[in-house]
Amino acid sequence: MLEFPLWKKLWLWGLTLAFAALSLPSLFSVSGLDWPSALPDPEVNLGLDLAGGSHLLLEAKAADIRAQRLENMEENVRQLMRNAKPRIRIGDVSTGDGRLSFMLDSPADIDRARGLLEPVMQGANLTREWDLSVVDGQRVVLTPTQSGIDAALDNAMESATEVVRRRIDELGTREPTIIRQGDTRIVVQVPGLEDPAALKSLLGKTAQLEFKLVDLNALPSDVQAGIAPPGSEIVPYAPGTPGAGTAIAVRRLGGIRGDNLTDAQAGKDPKTNESVVNIAFDSQGGAKFAKLTRENVGKPFAIILDGQVLSAPNINEPILGGRAQISGSFNAQSANELAIALNSGALPVPLQVIEERTVGPDLGADSIRKGLIAMAIGSLAVIVLMIATYGRFGIYATIALVFNVAMLLGLMAGLNTTLTLPGIAGFVITIGAAVDANVLINERIREERKRGRKVVAAVETGYREASRAIWDANLTNFIAGVALFAFGSGPVKGFAVVLVIGLFTSVFTGVTLTRMWVAGWLRKARPNDIAI
Repeated sequence: MLEFPLWKKLWLWGLTLAFAALSLPSLFSVSGLDWPSALPDPEVNLGLDLAGGSHLLLEAKAADIRAQRLENMEENVRQLMRNAKPRIRIGDVSTGDGRLSFMLDSPADIDRARGLLEPVMQGANLTREWDLSVVDGQRVVLTPTQSGIDAALDNAMESATEVVRRRIDELGTREPTIIRQGDTRIVVQVPGLEDPAALKSLLGKTAQLEFKLVDLNALPSDVQAGIAPPGSEIVPYAPGTPGAGTAIAVRRLGGIRGDNLTDAQAGKDPKTNESVVNIAFDSQGGAKFAKLTRENVGKPFAIILDGQVLSAPNINEPILGGRAQISGSFNAQSANELAIALNSGALPVPLQVIEERTVGPDLGADSIRKGLIAMAIGSLAVIVLMIATYGRFGIYATIALVFNVAMLLGLMAGLNTTLTLPGIAGFVITIGAAVDANVLINERIREERKRGRKVVAAVETGYREASRAIWDANLTNFIAGVALFAFGSGPVKGFAVVLVIGLFTSVFTGVTLTRMWVAGWLRKARPNDIAI
């Protein structure tokens, strides 16, 4: 237990100093000093409550996801029936009551239609997402199953969370917290961002880009009254565009969505010098776009973003090569925001901000100052008590405590974790708990001396026997910390991170390092007794 060969000492010292050195950039930052730019600078990221920033709670409506599933299924049905050989003619398509129904021209096509629809009715893992029934021998009714709705909602929210993450990353922020809350909500916390207006604007964009043909058969009076011809829909012009305040009728199906976009960049139109967004499609999207423009030369098509028309230019010639330009009375900032939104992908469902709050940096600085004061007072009290009670062994415990804090800070910096206000509380608790191991060890050594054991035997027995209780106690704390991290959120996770990392550093410094120092002192001094 007290044998420490040279290689082991070098290993332990190297490990200690390496992790402690990782804390230096963070300590320089807290002290207001400049860390040399030529050196690596892993720093502990400060959470929203310490650095200030913006907190948003976003919510999606499950009804929007259901409506979108119906529309997608309708388009699939039309395409499957149209491409069947021979073609299956359908009519009287309805999406009322949350179901999709359509009438077959010929009852003899029932079995063929069922066979074509069967593959698209199955979801992942053979989950049935739609039920098919036949009414009156000629009408096919597709009803979404509950398992299909649940799976669609979960997939949509997972995709939305990832899109939100990519958009925030484009802003260049560090360590944002983006987590799902419940079935339809997403919590977004961005440290260091004091004004949430830009964030709300970016996250509020669904960025669902669509290119749809304008319905030239729609009467202007009907459009003005909000009446759309069968198979079409009324879409208003976006505010700030030349047609703002009016609307047009567009074909509901058969257009192109922005799912196949590969790039979007803000730029300037060389002819008008207006801000525009240049987009590029992948090969599949480019082929669809070329086909749409080739078959409809001379006709207008609408560029629609999030249910609002940006512009409706005429197709003067086929647009080949998979590249296009979006204009719509943008300024440089709005064009850049749209480019970011399109690059990060469209949100599968609109998100609404239902809660927002901003934490100022002054409040965060005050929290850091008070946290450091609490740590200093707690550390000083522990140090005085340990040295007064255990003498030399208390000094070893104090040195171990200093290394414990440095290693804990260094590990957090190396792992790129975030420090929150509850995390500072975890630091304070770690300082108090770090000396528990030394208290157990020193008291056990006292007992062994009272039983008549010699100095070396008492120290060796004290470390060996106390280590069992130390490991048991820290194992239960570790389980509690893991549970807090797994089931907690936000500040609770911050506390759990500091607690779990602090358990490892406390045991390492309080048991392993102090044992090495005590063994070295006993070998050199060979005392007949110890004051403990």
